[in-house]
Amino acid sequence: MNTEIFSSANAVVLHHRDARGVHTLTLNSPSTFNALSETVLAALQHALERVAKDDMGRAVVLSAAGKAFCAGHNLKEMRAQPELAYYQQLFAQCTRMMLAIQNLPVPVIARVQGIATAAGCQLVAQCDLAVASDSALFGVNGIDVGLFCATPSVPLSRNIGAKQAMEMLLTGDFLTAAQAQAQGLVNRVAVASELDAQVERLVAAVLSKPREALRMGKALFYKQREMGIEAAYQLAGQTMACNMVHPVAQEGVQAFIEKRAPQWP
Repeated sequence: MNTEIFSSANAVVLHHRDARGVHTLTLNSPSTFNALSETVLAALQHALERVAKDDMGRAVVLSAAGKAFCAGHNLKEMRAQPELAYYQQLFAQCTRMMLAIQNLPVPVIARVQGIATAAGCQLVAQCDLAVASDSALFGVNGIDVGLFCATPSVPLSRNIGAKQAMEMLLTGDFLTAAQAQAQGLVNRVAVASELDAQVERLVAAVLSKPREALRMGKALFYKQREMGIEAAYQLAGQTMACNMVHPVAQEGVQAFIEKRAPQWP
């Protein structure tokens, strides 16, 4: 499959796939600071489902247009329908999209060029990897308007320490990019002019590894994290055994023994 563009320039989520199998999804509502409206959530869900069907896909880069990465849910849209059933449906829709990121068989890398707040910070935390501009800020500041960021707390508390997460959730205080990296929310930080190059380095590192091993590894990583240690070891051992008999590992081990570069099947 060659380079493809799946969405028009005026779409709320732009979707591009390059010849390497790298999908770039770009939040494209800069006038609303890329808030996660129902329309944006649906568009992201659709794009992720398209990626999941790409048997030759290798990675996803999640980026954003404009100054902000994502300002969270669209509060004006939420305020217009003050009904419990509507809010339940909205947060269920958001949860489906977040879990779709985790369930993709390929790594998802957040490219964070600006502020990421509330569900926007959740989006960063939900991605497998994240690279941020040194001017980016991260917060779960719903508490400032009387709304505890409950759903953002789920991936946030699985990225950083409990007390650090609680301080963010209870005070609404923001982390700088450097603090986010130190606490484990992002992997790498770069000056704005080097952000794309840093993302590309991470993409290249992923592409240099066999897709099948990454698929098995990603699925195992998230499943074992929610288990007790004995069950986690049992699942991990089974995954490693299945990985070892796969042609990619057989070739990789043989190449190591023969002191040559592997030729991935």
